[in-house]
Amino acid sequence: MTLRRSEWVLAAYFIYCAACSAILPVRPSITRATISVNAMVLAGLLLLSYAEGLRHLRLLRVMRDWYPLPLMLLSYREMGWFAPHTHTYKLEQGWVVWDRLLLNHWGLRNLVEAAGAVGPSLLEICYSLVYAIAPFCMGWLYARHKTGRMDAFVTVFLTGILTAYVLFPFFPSEPPRTVFPNEDLPRVFTVFRRFNLVLVGGYGIHMSVFPSAHVSGAFSAAFGMREILPEEPWVWRGLLLLAIGIATATIYGRYHYAVDALAGFAISLVAWRVARQMS
Repeated sequence: MTLRRSEWVLAAYFIYCAACSAILPVRPSITRATISVNAMVLAGLLLLSYAEGLRHLRLLRVMRDWYPLPLMLLSYREMGWFAPHTHTYKLEQGWVVWDRLLLNHWGLRNLVEAAGAVGPSLLEICYSLVYAIAPFCMGWLYARHKTGRMDAFVTVFLTGILTAYVLFPFFPSEPPRTVFPNEDLPRVFTVFRRFNLVLVGGYGIHMSVFPSAHVSGAFSAAFGMREILPEEPWVWRGLLLLAIGIATATIYGRYHYAVDALAGFAISLVAWRVARQMS
């Protein structure tokens, strides 16, 4: 029984969350739930590894490939269990200064809205597509019969998003659209923005927005595909453009602060280093 590199990354993260539940000031019921859920996650990783090693069935290999996807969602939601009851907003008060400089004085908002609803619509579409990045990349590797590189990609992508989540407890914060309502908002409201607001309103957590996992994950996917699938450069270049759109959308749409996006990009460089080590 041998765990894949991506499975080790997942195991380390869920062990970290279990430790957080015991250290952070949360209700005992949350601690018990976190430890119980994470024990089942780890058991699932071990069971799939053991079963594939025993039977060598393609179905089991495919299950191991895709098992991390629902765990990515769980890893995000679980971090929300540790959210503080109240926020001081001290971090946000400092971060928003740079946002206003970028949006107002340096003209980012005017640039995005120069063509009316076109720019804001494109950015909101980019923002919503972040959830399709991992399935697309994994599906593409299947389509190109490159499943031997699957673990490398998943490892890089997980490094990007989970590293961001690991830092959440150290930077408790809320997004600018809620901390500063009716301030610095886009002047163009599109149906795509309405969709994203419903999504983040219903599924967002109140733990932290720093660093931006949207940005770290998007750039990590682009850098990962650059190293893992060098024979098809248009894939990573397209993902890179999408990542730039996502990073811009997080700031323009007030989903994140500029420092969140910058920190997310920095994390993706770490993931890129991981990708190069495995290529």
